[in-house]
Amino acid sequence: MTDLDISDQIAALQSTFADIRSVIDVERLESDIAELSEQAGEPNLWDDPDAAQKITSALSHRQSELAKLTSIESRLDDLAVLVQLANEADDDDSATEAVDELASIQKVLGDLEVQTLLNGEWDARAAVITIRAGAGGVDAADFAEMLQRMYLRWAEQHDYSTTVLDTSYAEEAGIKSTTIEVDSPYAFGTLSVEAGTHRLVRMSPFNSAGKRQTSFAAVEVVPLIEQTDVIDVPENDIRVDVFRSSGPGGQSVNTTDSAVRITHLPTGIVVSCQNEKSQIQNRAAALRVLQSRLLVLQREEEAAQKKELAGVITASWGDQMRSYVLAPYQMVKDLRTEYEVNNPSNVFDGDLDGFINAGIKWRKRDKE
Repeated sequence: MTDLDISDQIAALQSTFADIRSVIDVERLESDIAELSEQAGEPNLWDDPDAAQKITSALSHRQSELAKLTSIESRLDDLAVLVQLANEADDDDSATEAVDELASIQKVLGDLEVQTLLNGEWDARAAVITIRAGAGGVDAADFAEMLQRMYLRWAEQHDYSTTVLDTSYAEEAGIKSTTIEVDSPYAFGTLSVEAGTHRLVRMSPFNSAGKRQTSFAAVEVVPLIEQTDVIDVPENDIRVDVFRSSGPGGQSVNTTDSAVRITHLPTGIVVSCQNEKSQIQNRAAALRVLQSRLLVLQREEEAAQKKELAGVITASWGDQMRSYVLAPYQMVKDLRTEYEVNNPSNVFDGDLDGFINAGIKWRKRDKE
């Protein structure tokens, strides 16, 4: 006879959900949706495409967040009914379904609970990730490309919009650097814990002797600025170079000088963009990323929080925050949180949530 009793677990989930609703402030969320919906309904909305895109994107993000909360509330109610029906009908299949649904809701609520820890000044922003190959030669360049794919796969699994703004390819294999924009609510707060030096240990596919090789890559994460942010970049402070977009092996991928490289002369910051088809679009995208980095730099200087935001990342020995070991054993371990898994293939395929959630909780404890 089926006698499924998970009432205590359901009650605990309902209590957690109530706390999450309180922190997220559902009334404010509904008010934001109403206001953005009114703006989106304006007949002249698309007279300014950039502003229109921001409004519709913000509306979509908030509607998605509210829908997630509504769905969880409904699933919790349905779960209690399912348990009751399973017990009354003595139905083992329904009991198994209820246990599986309990585990699924626990995971979703766990992820949402972590999101409530993202209350930093810029945590709700979109993010710009820059990956650079470090020490390790060809293996480091290959590792940088593996990390690029890892973050793109992670974003794809969460239905987050991504744009590869720039990629500089290495001569033999892999990439020297890449810059990726991740457009989703709380992308910066979520991904900022990924900033630091990543270390790979494996049997090198580029070494004819088959020796074990250690290589490094640096990951930088900055928040994407919004139009309301005031970062003035005088024309005299920048040098703009144009060139042809390049692909693997240095080959040119178009016939016009549409790619743009902007150098900020006072700081030495260099930003490139070759994703867009026109020089004007690439210049605008590169300038936006430059402004994002200058915003971070400005706030770092004001608050002396350099390590918390972008950090000084040297991509070499003694600096790593995470190790990916493929030989002589299989393991990925975060050296700050001690979180580890024994399946690097899944991690490189975008299975990062465990590391990210552990990192967010670690950062919260570290600040207390």
